[in-house]
Amino acid sequence: MEGGNFWFAFLLTLFAGLSTAIGSLVVLFSKRFSPRFLAVSLGFSAGVMIFISLVEIYSEANEYLHSLYGQKLGDLYTLLSFFGGIALIAIIDYLVPSEENPHEIGDLSIDNSKKSPNKDGLMRLGVMSAVAIGIHNFPEGIATFVTAMNDPNLGISIAIAIAIHNIPEGIAVAIPIYYATKSKGKAFTHSLLSGLAEPLGAVAGYFLLAYLFNDAFMGIILAGVAGIMVYISLDELLPTAEKYGEHHPAIIGVISGMAVMGISLLII
Repeated sequence: MEGGNFWFAFLLTLFAGLSTAIGSLVVLFSKRFSPRFLAVSLGFSAGVMIFISLVEIYSEANEYLHSLYGQKLGDLYTLLSFFGGIALIAIIDYLVPSEENPHEIGDLSIDNSKKSPNKDGLMRLGVMSAVAIGIHNFPEGIATFVTAMNDPNLGISIAIAIAIHNIPEGIAVAIPIYYATKSKGKAFTHSLLSGLAEPLGAVAGYFLLAYLFNDAFMGIILAGVAGIMVYISLDELLPTAEKYGEHHPAIIGVISGMAVMGISLLII
C-alpha cells in the first residue's frame, strides 16, 4: 500500500471523527440549533451513504468476488457480506443500553433558566454516551479508511457523510456534560474524545489491509462496508432527522444527497 494513500485515508477518517467536536461547539455556542437544518443535513447524509453503498460500493465488491468465484457464488458472497456488515453494526448497537444510546439525543437547546437537574446522573449519561459513540465510531472508521484506500473519491464522499452524522452525536455528549458541570471545556473534551475512535478504526483498517489484502478480502470488506453504511442511514440518520425536524425536509435532504452523489459519479 502506498504511503500517500494511507495518510490521505487516515486524514479523511480523522476529519470524520473530529466532527463530534463540531457538534459540541454548535450546541455550546448557540442558543438554538435549527431542527429543520439538522433534519435536512442528516437526510442529505443518509442519501449520500445509501446511494454510494448500493450503487457504487456494492457493485465494486461484486466485481471483486465475481472475478474469483464466478457470477452465482460471487453474488452469494457479496450478499452475505453485505448483511454481515449490517449484522455487525446491529450487534454493536444492541449491546449499547437504550438509555445511553447515542441515537437518543434529547433537546437541542441549552436553556440556563431551567432548574438544575441531577448532576451525577447527567454526568454519567454524558460519559456513557461518549463511550457508546466511540464504540459506534470504530467500525465507521474502518469503513471510511478501507473505502478511501480503495477509491479516494468514494472515501471523500463517505467521510463527509459520516462527518455530518457525527455532529448530532457530539451534541448528545455535550448537552448532559454541560448541564452537569457547567463547563464548556469538559463538554467539548468529551465530545472530542468520543470521535477519536474513528481514526483508531482507521489504524485497525490499515493492519487488516496490510496482512489480509487480496481480492476476496477486499470484496468481502467493501460489501460489509456497504451494509454498515445502509444500517447507519436507516437506523441512525433518518430516525434522528424525523425526530428533530419535519418529515418533508428530511426526505428532501435524502433525495438531494442521492442526486448530488449521482451527478458527482457522472462527473468523476
